[in-house]
Amino acid sequence: MTDTVTRDTEAVAPPPPKRSYAKLAADESREDYSLRYAPHSFRRWSPSMVAGTALGGIAYLADFAIGASIVFTYGFTSGLASILTAAVIIFLTGIPIARACATYGLDMDLVTRGAGFGYFGSTLTSLIYASFTFIFFALEGSIMAQALHQAVGLPVEIGYLVTTLIVIPIVFKGMGALAKVQAWTQPVWIVGMVLPFVVLAFEAPDAWGAFASFGGTEGAGAGFSWIGFGLGTGVALSLIAQIGEQADYLRFMPARTERNKRRWNLAVLAAGPGWVVIGAAKQLGGAFLAFVALEAVGKTHALEPIAPQVEALKPWLGSVALPAAAVFVIVSQIKINVTNAYSGSLSWSNFFSRITHKHPGRVWYIFLNLAIALTLMEMNMFAALGKLLGFYSNVGIAWIAAVAADLVINKRIGLSPPYIEFKRAYLHAVNPAGFGAMAIASTVSILAFFGVFGQYAEAFSTFIAAGLALVLCPLIAWATKGRYYLARPNPVNGPDVVVEDVTATHTCAVCETAYELPDIADCPVQSGPICSLCCSLDSECGDVCRKEPAASGPVLMPLPTVRTD
Repeated sequence: MTDTVTRDTEAVAPPPPKRSYAKLAADESREDYSLRYAPHSFRRWSPSMVAGTALGGIAYLADFAIGASIVFTYGFTSGLASILTAAVIIFLTGIPIARACATYGLDMDLVTRGAGFGYFGSTLTSLIYASFTFIFFALEGSIMAQALHQAVGLPVEIGYLVTTLIVIPIVFKGMGALAKVQAWTQPVWIVGMVLPFVVLAFEAPDAWGAFASFGGTEGAGAGFSWIGFGLGTGVALSLIAQIGEQADYLRFMPARTERNKRRWNLAVLAAGPGWVVIGAAKQLGGAFLAFVALEAVGKTHALEPIAPQVEALKPWLGSVALPAAAVFVIVSQIKINVTNAYSGSLSWSNFFSRITHKHPGRVWYIFLNLAIALTLMEMNMFAALGKLLGFYSNVGIAWIAAVAADLVINKRIGLSPPYIEFKRAYLHAVNPAGFGAMAIASTVSILAFFGVFGQYAEAFSTFIAAGLALVLCPLIAWATKGRYYLARPNPVNGPDVVVEDVTATHTCAVCETAYELPDIADCPVQSGPICSLCCSLDSECGDVCRKEPAASGPVLMPLPTVRTD
């Protein structure tokens, strides 16, 4: 009997080793749940605080440069139509995404996984989003370097480095530090934003009338042009991926309850798609300031936000106009670039965790994102602003439109699950509904952008991208009967769940840390619950969970179903 027991014991395989994360990756006060669902226990900010922080991040002045570039190139009438049309598209596609991120506590990457792209399919969108953050970091950094050069004579090459290094200590500390910076700098930003227009209202009251008849600097003329409208809209739509940066804040929104639902809905609307209302106003305002300063500083400097600011302030501030404008520009650029660097670290973390099955911590990817941005600044990408953003918008809008189509159409009519599943354990590697729609739409629109289908298709390439993505996502989901959304049934989804059930914690069998229900899956290899990050980082399990039912049976509780339309 003793020998038998000994032999049986020896035959049993040892349990899988437990995982311990690197110090930085394990510290959620810095990590901010970069690869995870944001638990209710961490969402300690009020709806207004989250919204204020998110809106503080849109202080950027690239809007000024983008608006000025559009109006200078295509004239006031076509430029105005372009900016307003793009704002409407961005606002409408942003509503369901913002509500989904705030409801489920997920960032843009995790929402994309469950909204038609699949576990690895959304890896490509992580790269698209990462490129958005470092492209716009470089644009904003260039604007700040221009201000430093004019104010104190600092060479722009050194200014690029200064603008890059200055954000690191803030971004390193995460959401708490970002919230404080946005709140402390908001009064300075508001005064700096409003004052130039107040001065011009008194000193140049006829300028708006002259601006409305401005025909641009490229001979476009003051009348409406369909070609100019299409091309201008494409440039403005490059900002559509900004909803991802808003989502990085919105995932910390507290639970929506009967008591706070009005404040919650308003905060999500304002901080989500509502950013573009301010953004469109800034584009038109920036174009107006550039127009007023055009004769005094010339076209090149008029497109740099610092010069029009100085010219507008001179009648009242005189010699103090330059330092005052420089302070405003520097504050604005710090406010946005801490967000760009923060969001970039999240997207790179998501990308590399799936490719390498390793996660050293979000903060290390800050340096990768900033290094790429610094390289772009040194290459003077500001000079190619219009073409670069016009090209990027074809890919960005195909991605965002496909996600919005899934949330609004597919989930409403039952082509996709009514909740957002983001965990590897339940997802197919690639879902052709969203991923296929984005791939086809962006490919066709990029070909159109390069003139393959003629002049009008080139001008309206971003409309082609949006239209194809919106149509193809539900069409592919219908053709595939939605079978690529879930690799296996989640035994714990259901509509009748309250917040108290969701916040119940389960201990991960791998890292032995307790996580709330939505961050947990049942794992046959571990014979118990596993957290989403440990599941993502496992490189040896062979995805057994997708091939056979969990050995331990259902160990969890139901997930909430929430309408996001």
